[in-house]
Amino acid sequence: MMASKITPKRSVWFLGAILSALLGLGVAGYAQDESDVDENPKKSKSLPPAVLQPGIVNCANLTYGKRKTSTCFSDEFLKQIGRETHIRTNQRLVPVDLESTELFNYPVAVMTGEGSYSLTPSQQTNMRNYLENGGFIIASAGCSSPDWEKSFRRAVAEVFPEISLQTIDQSHPVFHTVYEIDELKCKGAHTSHLEGLEIDGKIVLIFSPDGLNDTGKVGGNCCCCGGNEIKNARQVNVNLLAYTLTH
Repeated sequence: MMASKITPKRSVWFLGAILSALLGLGVAGYAQDESDVDENPKKSKSLPPAVLQPGIVNCANLTYGKRKTSTCFSDEFLKQIGRETHIRTNQRLVPVDLESTELFNYPVAVMTGEGSYSLTPSQQTNMRNYLENGGFIIASAGCSSPDWEKSFRRAVAEVFPEISLQTIDQSHPVFHTVYEIDELKCKGAHTSHLEGLEIDGKIVLIFSPDGLNDTGKVGGNCCCCGGNEIKNARQVNVNLLAYTLTH
């Protein structure tokens, strides 16, 4: 069995309620301009642009490089963590530029996509500042894109030349917060793994070389393009968000 729900730890239930209010606080009335939103065309016809919602946990969907972002990263995990714990979330990912000061309103950010890219100097600086000052990034290669993975590894090495990504052992709490996750099974024949970036004894970034985009819950034109995305990605993302808010 890939993942089974466990009784959420006391830290998730009790700290989650507090952190939902504290970490979710943002600038009231802030909204992204519609030109910044890179959403699935079918969804954009019926849904207005996602915006920051004060008083709850908000998660950013990063725009980086030359306007690269994810159109196929499911926000279903934001709804699911609300059903499984007392953590209250904005149920949609909010588009945020990596170089923007607005990023610091979000305790968690998702960085994913496909194909090659490079971060600008201002994006590199802001990423480092964000992660060194309490921010957390969930990064994965959309549809297991090898070009995106190469670009991301290069970017991390440029932003943090003194530290490197390390494989996370299956015994780590990220696999045992809300769900017990025994393995990361992909749509192909292989299993995957997670890598983490640690600063001052705390993991601030989680990277998966295989997609955590959970395209089956996106709808529209997303199909994973034959890539080996992780089957239980939604449960993994729930665990990562819960871990981030309680550690």
